[in-house]
Amino acid sequence: MVNPLRLAMAGFLANGAVLPKQSKGGPGPNGFSVSQIRNPHFAPYGPAQLAKIYRKYGVPIPENLNAAIKRYRQSRGFERRSTGTVDAVPEASDVEFLSPVYIGTPAQILNVDFDTGSSDFWVFSTETDPNQVAGQILYDPNQSSSAQKMEGATWSILYGDGSSSSGEVYTDTVTIGGVTFASQAVEVATQVSAQFTNDINSDGLVGLGFSNINTVQPQRQNTFFENIIPTLDSPIFTADLKTEETGTYNFGWIDYDAFVGNITYTDVDTSLGSGLWGMNIQGYSITASGASDAHIADNFTASTITGAADTGSTLLLLPRALVMEYYSYIQDSAYDYDHAGWLFPCDADILDFSFGISGTDAEDNLIITIPAKYLSYGEIYTGTDHSLRCYGSIQYDDHVGFPIFGDIALKSAFVVFDHAGGGIDYSKPRIGWARKILFISPFQ
Repeated sequence: MVNPLRLAMAGFLANGAVLPKQSKGGPGPNGFSVSQIRNPHFAPYGPAQLAKIYRKYGVPIPENLNAAIKRYRQSRGFERRSTGTVDAVPEASDVEFLSPVYIGTPAQILNVDFDTGSSDFWVFSTETDPNQVAGQILYDPNQSSSAQKMEGATWSILYGDGSSSSGEVYTDTVTIGGVTFASQAVEVATQVSAQFTNDINSDGLVGLGFSNINTVQPQRQNTFFENIIPTLDSPIFTADLKTEETGTYNFGWIDYDAFVGNITYTDVDTSLGSGLWGMNIQGYSITASGASDAHIADNFTASTITGAADTGSTLLLLPRALVMEYYSYIQDSAYDYDHAGWLFPCDADILDFSFGISGTDAEDNLIITIPAKYLSYGEIYTGTDHSLRCYGSIQYDDHVGFPIFGDIALKSAFVVFDHAGGGIDYSKPRIGWARKILFISPFQ
């Protein structure tokens, strides 16, 4: 029997060199772009990224993972003062790229993380407990003539480690990428979790999920994207994330020069929770780095896997059996309990990981390949001899309960978040995937 996803590869050469569509030449009159800013304090540490995902999805942090992060912080001198105030030397950031937003009148510029895995727009503020501020830019509603307090409105996010972020709510003028919404709900933090205190360059978060998981009470508030949809040429945003350069979010338009071939769309799967950008992949392939499209398709294993596309997470979390299969092909790889993850020799031959997106028609099926270089996430010293190992970008999804397609996967493609599913009633949102030319540095 012919593998249906093999058909998807017929239009591609081994190097993915197909002609892109004609460019639109930039956004239309009602679209805009936001470039990311590289966080100068970012340092890749795999266990911290895994813990970040656990906290976000309300998963208790296992003791071995907590212990690994504590050892890491101690080894780098990130010790908390005995007075209980913020770190004397701020911890290396968990967020690699940030994006600027403008809040208030006159505008106050903050750098935030765009997150498709949440739906709260919250920021550090002058109302944040001073002991929980470590150099972040603070939004001051008292210095904005357009700020209006939402009396009785509060927000609160409880994380898996028992910590929380919470506060009050204002409406204010918010501008992102030159597009302004005059009465955006801005969730002003009065207290924040330590994970955010330690990110001194991140001033908050802009949720790009669906508003039904927004935490404002007594009435949920729309995300910035949902509020500006009526002003956009199309109810979409796209993520063109990068590894060695800043990526771009486009709102209201598609940059046809940013990808090759066609976009394959799959309906959002709401079984994970209706607020997430859930999706189904139709299988996977594990191959040597740089394998041809034909070889990838020949080694394709059909298996429906439902996960969330999450720009606010970094790692790729997959079912246990699949993760074990992947690492079985990497010599001397092993699960390391002390670091709560899979490690391997840093000079090991890592494999590519590909996954299939099923389109409306068989000829629309698509395979996205995450190159081997993306699947090694930072160095770790382990064992009594402090031997050098590398932390895998692919880890178990056991504790979360479903797969997470974080930036490791999203950087490997051009991704479209379509709020209307190509229609006008917003009842069938969808996610589009397209291949793009990847820059793989030999020194990465």
